Amino acid sequence: MIDAEVVGVTARSRALYTAWAEVVATARRSTADGLVVGTSGNVSARVGDTVLVTPSGVPYAELDPDQPVGVDLDGRRTLGELQPTSELPVHLAIYRATDAAAVVHTHAVHATAVSTLVDELPPVHYMTAALGGPVRVARYALYGTDELATHMLAALRDRTACLLRNHGTIAYGATLAQAYDRTAQLEWMCRVWLTASSVPGRTPTLLSPAELRAAAAKFRDYGQPR
Repeated sequence: MIDAEVVGVTARSRALYTAWAEVVATARRSTADGLVVGTSGNVSARVGDTVLVTPSGVPYAELDPDQPVGVDLDGRRTLGELQPTSELPVHLAIYRATDAAAVVHTHAVHATAVSTLVDELPPVHYMTAALGGPVRVARYALYGTDELATHMLAALRDRTACLLRNHGTIAYGATLAQAYDRTAQLEWMCRVWLTASSVPGRTPTLLSPAELRAAAAKFRDYGQPR
């Protein structure tokens, strides 16, 4: 006779380790793509009530795919021996407030630069619509604090990504691939705006709310039929 409880535990363990492998791969990709330097930035994924998250102060190249770091939604460590990222409050805030299954936080150069210049990234490209609208800049607060998490949630209202003042980016999604893509798109749009804005005597054209709504509607049919 097959023990259903044992099967359930095995399936959950498999899901946790699969998700952790994706967290490690995504973290390493963020370094390879130049979105983070050293141990800056962090990545997480949610499996049920467990949040798998990169540890504090550990270079991504040294992450062990067989040693997950996990916490519950109250931040209590439930897996592994390493301390979770110091930015755990922002990750948990997103999971509590949204249906996110993954979060990516970076210190990408162009996005961080933009966070010091404006309160909202001007809509220079239709990919703005893919993030829910013009990307806001959350008020500055010390990293790793509940205050930063509160400011971030305000900036994320009706959005899937935001900039953190003098800090970086944060984006979430239904998968790590989606969260990462949103992060990369945000960095790219910041680079486009900075590049266009640097041309002497010229001002970048911006998309109107109606043009963004049209782009958002078209995105619904984007990709291969399901």
